[in-house]
Amino acid sequence: MKRSIAGTFIAAALAASALPAVARTEVFVNIAPPAPRYEVVPAARVGYVWAPGYWDWGRGHYHWVAGHWSRHRPGYLYQPVRWVHRDGRYYRSGGWHDSDHDGVPNRHDAAPLNPYVR
Repeated sequence: MKRSIAGTFIAAALAASALPAVARTEVFVNIAPPAPRYEVVPAARVGYVWAPGYWDWGRGHYHWVAGHWSRHRPGYLYQPVRWVHRDGRYYRSGGWHDSDHDGVPNRHDAAPLNPYVR
């Protein structure tokens, strides 16, 4: 009995690790973010993209996420994180994505700017 339970847990853990990454849920806030902080951008690094700092929302308030180097992801574009005001709320957008948001990395996409062609 113990073996079958342990085997079930191991199989479930392996199956969960094989699932594709789930996209982040959309974050919206009713409070405007503070003004961005000034950061000195370091010299460029080959194979990396500078992700500027931004205000993130968590546990009921904004907190600053400092700028950092992020390894380049082939087939994806990086857009700096920003807050967009829409319908009386502030929505977070930005980060790594493929150009047409169809879930197919640009390197495998027949038409990287057209979400209807894969």
